[in-house]
Amino acid sequence: MAPPFELDTSPLNEAAKKVAEEELRETPEVVQQGIKELRELLKNDPSLNFKDDDETLITFLRPCKFYPKSALDLMKRVSDFKKKNKDVVGNLMPEDEKDAFTNYNVVNVLTNRDHKGRRVLLVNVGGSWDPSKVTADQLFRLFFLIHEAAVLEPETQVRGVVVIMDFNNLGMKQIGALTPAVSMRLLSFIQEAMPLRLKEVHMVKQPLIFKMVWAIFKPFIKDKLHKRIFFHGDKMSSLHKHMDPSHLPGDYEGKLPNINYTGADWYPCIEKYKDHIATWNKFGYAEK
Repeated sequence: MAPPFELDTSPLNEAAKKVAEEELRETPEVVQQGIKELRELLKNDPSLNFKDDDETLITFLRPCKFYPKSALDLMKRVSDFKKKNKDVVGNLMPEDEKDAFTNYNVVNVLTNRDHKGRRVLLVNVGGSWDPSKVTADQLFRLFFLIHEAAVLEPETQVRGVVVIMDFNNLGMKQIGALTPAVSMRLLSFIQEAMPLRLKEVHMVKQPLIFKMVWAIFKPFIKDKLHKRIFFHGDKMSSLHKHMDPSHLPGDYEGKLPNINYTGADWYPCIEKYKDHIATWNKFGYAEK
């Protein structure tokens, strides 16, 4: 296991291999065949610019259960998204958002995985988020950078990611920043162009005016994601039905200590992998 604030890039352990085989059809034979076929598909599509080393191909094959054509389609959707949102994510590097990462605790990652081995991303979009200091676009850019780092973890590729959206003290200032355009971009990315398995999204501590936020997001949510979104309000016992308290911090009535770290503690880890992020920035449609 990697120390806190480090990515775990080690190969899959036996338990994760079992999950990969059961949920993703991942056996040595299927992996080799998938890599071979996806490499060939990429070679025959000059419009796409992606590396074709085993590691990169597996990153796109895993969320598609090793169906090469589906993985190629995912690459195309990633390319579409990056082209459409070039003004927000084009050539995005960690240092571009160092201030937002280190001085404003809006996006955090739990140092431990949950009881199912999934990475847990924490997004503070309630009163602690000041949109005049960190815009909604910047919030998305932080999320995008974290996903570019997370794809380096084989265990995260297999077990997936859980997101906790904390709306504590949500006010009109935050609601005003969550425009339909912002919502559409986030949901388009999550549902179409993220090469990670998003397993669950938990909405916690949302006040009554959250209904206004939900009204903005709801039209863009497809059925598959809709089934993975859960609303808990202040009832942490409801959250605990999905996430075991033994792996949750005291902030969510879990048995672990309260969170005493922020995105600032994670920033050096993200920065450490800037070469990888620079490489991923080049993935997409080949420039003519």
